Amino acid sequence: MNIVLFGGPGSGKGTQSEKLIEKYGLHHISTGDVLRDHIKRETELGKIAKSYIDEGQLIPDDLMIQILDDVIENEAKDKPGVIFDGFPRTIPQAEALNELLGKRGKELHAVVGLEVPDDELVKRMINRGKMTGRTDDNEETIKKRLKVYHNQTSPLRDHYKKLNKYVAIDGNREISHIFESISKELDKRSREVMSNK
Repeated sequence: MNIVLFGGPGSGKGTQSEKLIEKYGLHHISTGDVLRDHIKRETELGKIAKSYIDEGQLIPDDLMIQILDDVIENEAKDKPGVIFDGFPRTIPQAEALNELLGKRGKELHAVVGLEVPDDELVKRMINRGKMTGRTDDNEETIKKRLKVYHNQTSPLRDHYKKLNKYVAIDGNREISHIFESISKELDKRSREVMSNK
């Protein structure tokens, strides 16, 4: 079961990822964490990535795909599937991910979208900032991040809806209720996959 976890900043992706890992034994790939790890270990890919980040540029898609390929090859090979968190963010990235999985004889089974109203996301992140001291969790920065998120990702949501992969989940409820809804959808899709084999 390979899934993409989708949602605005503060929508609860981290929390739900932990629960999905616990229940399904999936390997969690957060692109931010993976990049930081490569840079810290000073791998070849990490050095190239750092040169872009230091210039304030986005990592090119082909480099990001190489890094994901490396993780799938070395860290996720014994797992029953992968959760992609923070990737893809654009349609070309979605197509590249599809190609990457395809060459390994795998596919993306679901794109789980945690849908939370913007005002709730702002509230959550301001509270998180107070608790963690994260300086980027202030109202002005949060609103900018949400704008970028909506601009980048609404085309992606439509892309996955057309492919019948997108699963909209109401992320504005109790954590356990959200997880219950996600599990129900994933179990249903898992049964469909098995019956098609």
